[in-house]
Amino acid sequence: MPLLPTSAAVFLAAWLVCGAALARDPATESVPSRPLAHLMPSTPPGGYTLADWKRDWPGCDFEDGVSEDRVSVVASGSAAWWRVAYNAGGVGPDRSGAGWRWPFTRQPLRSCDLTYVLRFDDGFEFVKGGKLPGLCGGPETITGGDACDGRRGWSVRLMWRRDGRGQAYVYHAGKRGTYGDEFDFPADARFPVGAPVAIRIAVTMNDPARADGRLRVWIGDPAGPSRLVVDRADLRYTAIDTIGVDSILFNTFHGGHDRSWAPRTACSACFTDFRIGAIPDTLRPR
Repeated sequence: MPLLPTSAAVFLAAWLVCGAALARDPATESVPSRPLAHLMPSTPPGGYTLADWKRDWPGCDFEDGVSEDRVSVVASGSAAWWRVAYNAGGVGPDRSGAGWRWPFTRQPLRSCDLTYVLRFDDGFEFVKGGKLPGLCGGPETITGGDACDGRRGWSVRLMWRRDGRGQAYVYHAGKRGTYGDEFDFPADARFPVGAPVAIRIAVTMNDPARADGRLRVWIGDPAGPSRLVVDRADLRYTAIDTIGVDSILFNTFHGGHDRSWAPRTACSACFTDFRIGAIPDTLRPR
């Protein structure tokens, strides 16, 4: 069976074509990065134990979902994937999905990118929205309405929204309200169901005295072109030089705060090929 169902492949190709001009614009070209880490499942398809998780994601201080058997390993095409289960009626990482913070460096980076491949499995319910993995930094993991003063930490995740729309979800010191700022993808850029999607998130830290931090997000066909869907250069991630990019924030669940965000039936999504790269300082946008 082909990895890309025909209908999903056509849908994905259509919105990539809509963004082709953006992808070719020199101002939005991908900035090359130096590979630092590459994570794939190390176990054969089947159940995924805490010991398996600790081997694949060493050094994490917490986890949600693994000990509750909501994470497994599956094979699709030539790749192994982590499959995450979302419970019917479940909202938040305590009740559905999975979450952890993986520190990949002791020396925070000024500019860094994360790439991975995502597939929403057939039957996935987007409902009102939910979280997807991203990057973070600082001594605390800032999510869930936490205060963000530029000294405790920051986070960038993605969200799926109703009908497969997408957005970046950012906790930074300049955020407007209690929760993270939401930066929408173009209206025609929607996550398909049943097709793999390559995601790239690039973060450049701000000067502590200015709100000039940058965030760029690309979405695309793993075997084809990518489209720039978020480009911000007005973020204040930190107020001190010692905070940078230091961790993958693997966070995926429905929510939101209440059961109106929850799927009616159990569903799942798959993740693979996580890569971290350091963007050379000489190539940082100014």
